This record gives sequence, structure tokens and C-alpha cells, in this order.
Amino acid sequence: MARPKPWEVDDELWAVIEPLLPKVERRARHPGRKRHPDRSVFQGILFVLHTGIAWEQLPQELGFGSGMTCWRRLAEWTKAGVRPRLHELLLAELLSANALDFSRTAVDGSHIRALKGGSKTGRSPVDRGRTGSKHHLITDATGIPLAVTLTGGNRNDGTQLIPLLQAVPPVRGKRGRPRRRPGVVLADRGYDHDKYRRLVWDLGVKPLIARRGTEHGSGLGTQRWVVERAFAHLHCFRRLRIRWEIRNDIHEAFLTLGCALLCWRRLNSTIAH
Repeated sequence: MARPKPWEVDDELWAVIEPLLPKVERRARHPGRKRHPDRSVFQGILFVLHTGIAWEQLPQELGFGSGMTCWRRLAEWTKAGVRPRLHELLLAELLSANALDFSRTAVDGSHIRALKGGSKTGRSPVDRGRTGSKHHLITDATGIPLAVTLTGGNRNDGTQLIPLLQAVPPVRGKRGRPRRRPGVVLADRGYDHDKYRRLVWDLGVKPLIARRGTEHGSGLGTQRWVVERAFAHLHCFRRLRIRWEIRNDIHEAFLTLGCALLCWRRLNSTIAH
């Protein structure tokens, strides 16, 4: 049996995605060309995410529709708020399966090149002043992505600590109030500032942040490594290694979609075991 391609959407995943997509009724008068099937277009978007290929080079013979069709549909679904709802739904499924650990979280940032510029870019101090962006990620104790943000490459990691904690959605999946705040947040020296520690405490979360100027070996790395592994998995999607989109909302759509796919993989592995 042939192994499915990573951009192919199986029936189980499509059953999760399809109800989230906006329904577009075809006009009775002057209907125009028939709308390309959503499932095929979604697979085209995943093909771009996995391979990093340019929209105009999307292979027509694979049945995805044109690259412009896929781009327009991604913009349409982004405006409709599909991507955060998909991520939240999968997080709820993980919590229901006892696979989500809110006892602690880990945060980190990762710089990428932004070759075409655009909003949420800046001159990066770690890349010879070239234009870039930063991915900022917060994961649970096992490395499941909870939220992700995008900033210019010149932004300090510490400035995104509170926005990341606030971006974690209320996760349903069990009886009682939805879980949103972790018990602890772990961070490296890039987040070391007493102002951020106070703000984290104000959210009811305990900050464990390495101090600048101290010797390495604080012990946080034994728990923080999960966010670095999550970045490695996230950047296996080639479209996320370099920012090609001028529009930040399109790149953020790819970013959140990548997080949702990592959640789907974890959910499948949890069910399988």
C-alpha cells in the first residue's frame, strides 16, 4: 500500500476541517465558473506549506486548482477565522484525550528571513541587519503548540512573553471552566527582565526565567527543550523557513496551520497508543 503524501487530507481530518469552512452558495443567475472543491484547494495549500513552492508553480496535474485559486481561498478562510478555530478544536481534542499538559509551558523565538519585506518585518541583529521576521511560540509541557505570534526580526523576545500567554485560547474538552493559564512558564535569558516577571505573576502564572550573567546550567533546559523541538518540527514545513509573503496575515495563516497540523499528528499518535 502506497504511503499517503503529507499534503493529502484523509477523511478523518477533512471531517474536522469541513464544518469550519464558510459555505458559499452559487448564484442562480450568472453563476460563472464552478467553484473548485474546497478539499482539493486545501490540499493545494498544504502542498505549498510542505514544499515551499511558489503559488504560480503549483502543479496543475495534481488537481489542486491554480495557485491563484488556492491563494484566494486561503485569504478568504483567513478572513473568516478558520485557522484559529481549527487549532482550538484540535487542542480541545488533545485535552479530552489527556494529552495536553498545562502544568507548565515553554516559550521561545526563532528568526527567519523575509525576502520580500512587508509588515511585521525588521532589520535583524542576528542576521547582519537583513530584513526578517520572528516566530514566537508557546508550547505545553510536552511540546504541543498552544499559540504563535509573528513580529519583526528586530523585536526582542521578551516583548512577546505576555502576548504569547494572552494568545493561548481557552481550551475546552473537559467538564468545568475551559483551561487557559498554565501553572508555570519557562524561558531563556532573552526574556530576563523583572518587569516581565511581574506581569507574568499578574496573570496568575509562575515565571521561571534564566538570569543573564549567570553560569549556564540553570536546569531549565531539561524542560525547555520541548519548545525548541516544536520549532524544529514547525520549520520542517518549508514555507515557514523563509517568509515569502508580503502580507503578514497570509504568513500567519501558514504559521497557525502548521501548528494545527502538529496537533493533529500528536492526536493521531495518542489515539494509536
